[in-house]
Amino acid sequence: MPDAIFAHPLLATVYDAFDGDRDDLAAYLAITGELNARMVLDVGCGTGSLAILLAELGHPVVGVDPAEASLKVARSKDPTGKVRWIHGDATALPAIGVDLATMTGNVAQVFRTDADWVQALRGIHGALRPGGHLVFETRRPERRAWEAWADAAPVSRDVPGVGPVEQRLEVTEIDLPFVSFRHTYRFLANGVVVTSDSTLRFRSRDEVESSLAANGYRVLDVREAPDRPGREFVFVAQRSS
Repeated sequence: MPDAIFAHPLLATVYDAFDGDRDDLAAYLAITGELNARMVLDVGCGTGSLAILLAELGHPVVGVDPAEASLKVARSKDPTGKVRWIHGDATALPAIGVDLATMTGNVAQVFRTDADWVQALRGIHGALRPGGHLVFETRRPERRAWEAWADAAPVSRDVPGVGPVEQRLEVTEIDLPFVSFRHTYRFLANGVVVTSDSTLRFRSRDEVESSLAANGYRVLDVREAPDRPGREFVFVAQRSS
């Protein structure tokens, strides 16, 4: 089940307001061009930020996400239906023969068990054309991102149509390779409070590379995230079987 931050209707509505300018997506647009990819699959597309950008550039795009509330926001940004939106996860993808599959925003870390991660990789493998590519990012465990989260100050945004909203972040448990945290949203216009609990898995570079090789991929490159140097791995892999 997706976390409330993506699946709760109120939280999905304000998600983009707290998610920033998404400077990270420029790297994915560049890689799409570098790989000469035409049709793109955005796994864990959320509110559709990357999918919409790709569609505006003329790419056929499929966005898949298990959170219907997030997809509702995504569809509202796509009134002409340029993107094919699928409510589901990577394990239920059709064999659509895409050139490139992406997982932005550290989506790869939500797959906590080895079995879930393998099922996702295999589902994406089946959706790629032979020789197609998978590109995704994941945080470097040694950078201990959760330490910055623990010190995060509350953030407030005035969201159009909603009013002022305050977000607080709290790290609730560290049991490596797992880190759990809670977002608390206070809607100041009416006093409503909604919380969302999440747990991410921090895999090492070797773990990720081994899992890709074992599930039909060849790792072509491991890069820096240009907007977060030294903090992320960006994997560029190719379907090899």
